[in-house]
Amino acid sequence: QGLRLIEVDKTDLLFLQDVVDLVNGRPERFVVFCDDLSFEEGEAGYKALKSVLDGSIAGTSDNVLIYATSNRRHLLPQMMKDNLQTQHMDNGEIRPAEGIEEKVSLSDRFGVWVSFHAFNQDEYLAAVQVWLEHFNMPYTDEARHIALRWTIERGSRSGRLAYQFAKHWAGSKGL
Repeated sequence: QGLRLIEVDKTDLLFLQDVVDLVNGRPERFVVFCDDLSFEEGEAGYKALKSVLDGSIAGTSDNVLIYATSNRRHLLPQMMKDNLQTQHMDNGEIRPAEGIEEKVSLSDRFGVWVSFHAFNQDEYLAAVQVWLEHFNMPYTDEARHIALRWTIERGSRSGRLAYQFAKHWAGSKGL
């Protein structure tokens, strides 16, 4: 129906403007997707991504949206040395160093954020039940007990962990 998906690896972000230029003006709509996006100190791809998100002198393309997933809220690590230039004014005002502003500015360019917060126990067990049903496995007291132990051993509760448990449980019971 006119929607196209282009996946761009983080290492290819330097060429992102070229991709956008190629599809600009086409009748289709494009979602450019980059999975598990984060950067380490000194990587250049984040500046290319910032330019495409905000547009350059050529402007932005109205048929392209950029989506990314990340396990980091801020896509670049913040180091203690970045905070050393923070100014503490006489009137109590704090002015963060520009290094921090630069690092946070990439995350700020994404218009919509979807955060996945940790589940409470009931939410986690509900997700386990859904995934077990997906794998055609019954949600038994034994499965519930082992699923709870699974979270304690891993130190968190999430949809991903519920999926991993259900996949493990279904596989071990299928043997």
